[in-house]
Amino acid sequence: MAASVAVLAGLLLCSQARAVETRHAVTDFGATPDGKTLVTGHIQAAIDFIHHSGGGTVVVPAGVFRTGAIFLKQGVALHLEKDAVLLGSNDIEDYPRRATRIEGHFPVWRTALINAEGIHGLRISGEGTIDGNGVLFWAAYWQRRKENPQCTNLEVERPRMFFIDRCTDVRISGLRLRDSGFWNVHLYRCQDVLIEDLDIFSPGTVPIRAPSTDGIDIDSCQRVTVRRCTISVDDDCIAIKGSKGPLADRDASSPPVEDILIEDCTFGTGHGVVTFGSEATVVRNVTVRNCTVKGLNNLVRLKLRPDTPQLYENVVYENIVMEGDGRLFDVQPWRQFYDPQGHEPPPSIVRNVTVRNVTGSCRRLGVLAGNPGDTIEDIRLENLDLRAEDTNLRLGGVRGIVFENVRVNGSPFSVPTN
Repeated sequence: MAASVAVLAGLLLCSQARAVETRHAVTDFGATPDGKTLVTGHIQAAIDFIHHSGGGTVVVPAGVFRTGAIFLKQGVALHLEKDAVLLGSNDIEDYPRRATRIEGHFPVWRTALINAEGIHGLRISGEGTIDGNGVLFWAAYWQRRKENPQCTNLEVERPRMFFIDRCTDVRISGLRLRDSGFWNVHLYRCQDVLIEDLDIFSPGTVPIRAPSTDGIDIDSCQRVTVRRCTISVDDDCIAIKGSKGPLADRDASSPPVEDILIEDCTFGTGHGVVTFGSEATVVRNVTVRNCTVKGLNNLVRLKLRPDTPQLYENVVYENIVMEGDGRLFDVQPWRQFYDPQGHEPPPSIVRNVTVRNVTGSCRRLGVLAGNPGDTIEDIRLENLDLRAEDTNLRLGGVRGIVFENVRVNGSPFSVPTN
């Protein structure tokens, strides 16, 4: 009897293993690679079939497949072969509205091109391209900005490229991401994530600026590694996010962002290499190492909202080569859509930040200052050798800043502090 049970268990395991290895091309489900025909339903049918069949991989072969929002499911991997292109529809109606996490809250807004919710073991890979086809969405935003210069980011609906929602053991690798309508990769409340070898680009000027096209948004996540990625966008290359508002520290939907490693990446144009904010509360244990910064970009960018209690601590930037026109530091108040909601401004804290082993050139050393009542302390600059056009490092309310072996334009550098 025991032997029979063991045999049955073995057969079951083998069956499950075969199911996981199942691969089906989207063309098997009628998807046409002509770049014109909308094949959303065909791709979703492939996902649903593999999910109900016990798991496996949806393969996008060479060709251009035009699609709206698709929804991955447990046990289903997505793989794009070389010369495969998933081309996002530029019709906003192909991205259904639903309550979704964005900018620290849950408005009813458009879904992403690729969506995943509550999946363990999510895998998205390949040598292909995901093209958000975002030009019309960008143009609509800039037109609205002409009509109302105070319009918010969410006033003009635009789809993200990825929304990965509360997933664990996530691997996204190898892909080229182009021209997202909004944020490229948005991770919300995910854990144990590896993003590697992505090439993310959206234009800063030609043919039109691509607003709010953050490369990777790490929102309320823990244990995330970003490795060997190349990112050049018209917003933050990587953004650390949470919630905002005077009671944000009580927001159970926005746990601290913790244990983030960014390494061996190349950053081109962007507003910040790794930006804390616009909405963020508690962020700790972030390391950025062995990276190169090119173009107009800022290395250390911490947004300090006067309407949100924030704690940024245990942050390290090390082994960085700067070859661009940005700033070393961009740490200062951020008042975009500031709303204290009748509360007194809550203080924010920045502490234990180390910048070491940085070489190359930048346009400005920048600014390191907070709002009235904020605390910025325990800042260390070690082994810096930089060329800068503007050598003024503006400090405001900083306590305990240390300069050790810092040279700017060939001369020892430090800033007197009280």
